[in-house]
Amino acid sequence: MPPVRPMLATAARDVPRAAGLAYEPKWDGFRCVVFRDGAEVELGSRNDRPLTRYFPELVELLLAALPERCVVDGEIVVVTGDGLDFDTLQNRLHPAASRVRKLAAETPASFVAFDLLALGDRDLSGEPFSERRRALVDALDTFTNTEEQPSNSRVILTPLTEDPDVAQDWFTRFEGAGFDGVMVKPLDLPYEQNKRVMVKVKHERTADCVVAGFRWHKDGEGVGSLLLGLFDDEGTLHHVGVASSFTAARRRELVGELAPLREHALEGHPWRGWAEAEQQSGSRMPGARSRWSADKDLAWEPLRPELVAEVRYEHLLSGRFRHGGRLVRFRPDRTPESCTYAQLEQVAPAELAEVFGSPAKSEESTEDPNA
Repeated sequence: MPPVRPMLATAARDVPRAAGLAYEPKWDGFRCVVFRDGAEVELGSRNDRPLTRYFPELVELLLAALPERCVVDGEIVVVTGDGLDFDTLQNRLHPAASRVRKLAAETPASFVAFDLLALGDRDLSGEPFSERRRALVDALDTFTNTEEQPSNSRVILTPLTEDPDVAQDWFTRFEGAGFDGVMVKPLDLPYEQNKRVMVKVKHERTADCVVAGFRWHKDGEGVGSLLLGLFDDEGTLHHVGVASSFTAARRRELVGELAPLREHALEGHPWRGWAEAEQQSGSRMPGARSRWSADKDLAWEPLRPELVAEVRYEHLLSGRFRHGGRLVRFRPDRTPESCTYAQLEQVAPAELAEVFGSPAKSEESTEDPNA
């Protein structure tokens, strides 16, 4: 019965190579535990936030695709011709029921299954992952490969391999389709709720960015995050994300370090007119209302855009850092004008159909018995 807290992972930079490991692509979406009991389907998020009302189209699909009584761990994603679209997925969390119905028809979501916690009266959480995976494959094969619910539906089984070379290939090749990296699970691993017992291998890069503002920490005494910008080919400075996660001591130090740049900061600041500019197509400016919390204070303090910071990030999505960046160091040797999108590594898009062969099968599944 809900709630179930999903099993978590620790981060690693390299794909581990050892016997007894299974590898899966890391999907970029909303983690979701699905509970089905007869005609009832409940979608639970990682943080116990109910997702059922936001994805009514998935409820219908899951009723047709899953066994009558089961609990399945997976990911809600939005798949486009160019890969996974997290921005569109975030837009699905809308409070108005009419808007939810409209978006469900225009940008339907898919569900990727990667673990089976319960089936009928059987609790599988104490079973090894290898056994849970076999049960999940059998369950989805039984309920999706029918005339009413063909295997190319939007309820799909994540690819899996025990070959680290295949996993390394996925890590490199799938990124263009919007994947976060690779998940690693010991085959003998039981399902341990809310514990970091898996490994996630994620892409990590650095970029030199203009520091054009900051937000105060919630304690009101230190810098909570730095607002970062990159120039496009036309010389427009776009807001690309933030650098945060500072220690309490570092937050206080940054107040003094940034103080000189606060003087006369709005005079000629490229983001002075952000309120008007954010209405223009293609502009990305700070200060917009948060999709996740309408009450969250996103007020920011401008800085003269003269400081350059080297920032560690994972990957870009729609011209912005997908997750918050981390400050590596300030770069007094770099000029703000040199901080352009051109410095960023570009990964060619890869369509999901090309990567997997079909939405439910991996390209390797016809060649690799572990896939």
